[in-house]
This record gives sequence, C-alpha cells and structure tokens, in this order.
Amino acid sequence: MLCMLIQMSLTGPNGSETSFKLTNEIHKRKRRKNRTAFSAHQIYALEKRFAYQRYLTPTDRDQIASELSLSAAQVITWFQNRRAKLKRDYEELKNDVNAAKKLQTLGLSDFNCV
Repeated sequence: MLCMLIQMSLTGPNGSETSFKLTNEIHKRKRRKNRTAFSAHQIYALEKRFAYQRYLTPTDRDQIASELSLSAAQVITWFQNRRAKLKRDYEELKNDVNAAKKLQTLGLSDFNCV
C-alpha cells in the first residue's frame, strides 16, 4: 500500500494559522478482467436459452457454461446484462408508444414515425 501524507498550513481571514493533514492512500488495485468476446455460436445459444428462460438455475448455468466453454461467472454476467438490455428496450418501446399516443391526441397522427 502506498501512503502519501501532505501537511498544509493556511492563514484564516482573521490572521490565525490553521494547520491540517491530508492523507491520501492509494491501494494496489486489482486489474480488471478483459472483456469477453463471445463467438456467434455462443451468442446464438445464449439468446436461444434466454428466449424461454430468463433466470437460470445453478445446474442450468453450469451446463450451459460447460457446453459453450465459458465460465459460470461469464454466463451469469451475460444473463444479467441481457435482462438489463431487455428492460431498457422495453422502457424505450413504452416511451415511443406514449409519444405516439400524445401525437394522436394532438391530431398529429398522420405523421409517419419510423
């Protein structure tokens, strides 16, 4: 662990001197793992499974990981990220529908929004 100590002295508005210490600790950081580049085959298999099972049991997770030569953690992370993407896409679609309804109530439904 690297520790740095800085001592400073400041003069206040009334001329008094204030002294304080500033300690900054920099911890050795763990290196981030490289981003996983999934193959087209792996993505296809993961998407296919996600289409009918959004949450995996530990047994299913381990089976998929083994079949696709991935770690269980990679499968867990992929499913978490895919659920988050589904939620984002759903919210965006909901906002688009609400905007279309608003246009319709304003009599602007003749616009073709693509």
